[in-house]
Amino acid sequence: MARDRSLGQGRPFRPDRRLGQHFLVDPEIPDKIIALAGFHPSDVILEIGPGHGALTLPLSRSVSRIIAVEKDMRLADRLQKRLPTLGIFNVGIKNQDILRFDLDTIPLPPRQKIQVVGNLPYNISTPILGKLIRHRRRLGRAVLMFQREVAERLTAEPSTKGYGAMTLLIRYHARSARLLPVFRGSFYPAPKVDSILVELDFERPYPARGVKEDDFGKTVKGAFAHRRKTLLNSLKGFFPPWTPDLLLKAMKQCGIDPGRRAETLSMDEFLDLAKILSVDNPQRD
Repeated sequence: MARDRSLGQGRPFRPDRRLGQHFLVDPEIPDKIIALAGFHPSDVILEIGPGHGALTLPLSRSVSRIIAVEKDMRLADRLQKRLPTLGIFNVGIKNQDILRFDLDTIPLPPRQKIQVVGNLPYNISTPILGKLIRHRRRLGRAVLMFQREVAERLTAEPSTKGYGAMTLLIRYHARSARLLPVFRGSFYPAPKVDSILVELDFERPYPARGVKEDDFGKTVKGAFAHRRKTLLNSLKGFFPPWTPDLLLKAMKQCGIDPGRRAETLSMDEFLDLAKILSVDNPQRD
């Protein structure tokens, strides 16, 4: 059970492990995040999980507005009460679950996009990524803290341990980059793993060359459905119209050896294969 700790609030606070709460307590990390994020003074920020405001408070001095979404009513109430005492009036607190929060309700000036920041609860990082992808047309960049394993998967290179379906599906929509390693001791309670700050730039997606998202996603998921198998054997049977003959023909057209494994293929090779396997491709049969 976690010990009580005030985290500088003057009253004890017991973190809720069910919500995956790990609060930043290293005073240097928020300033590093802000510097690396490089937000513009006119930016509108969506902060996921502000907690006690370790990042919210200093960030509020350098951006136009922050919408901070906090599921824990205790934390939302505390932070809401602190803001006016500190002379901060450009932060709006939303006591909601980020997975249910409607990003379309955030008002924006013309041609401006939402910038996202947050120390994500490890237990819902993947669903949050999915939500951001669905709303990517309203987003600029997301600067997010992930547990090390997830961060390495998001930014992995071919033929490395972390390279997989998640790497490619994210890269289709956004350029990803590691910004800062953050050790577990920087949080309270300390998680069992270290973290990495990652930038996802939704304004710099990978050039898809006309390959539809569904076709690309289907190809990638099929290729990694059986990671230890060859590409041909993993794709075979994943989607009924993909017969062995069709798969072999498609791989030959792309110059891909069917005996390779999925983790050895580059982004461009997956795009080429997805284009050939597309149901809209009149030449695939």
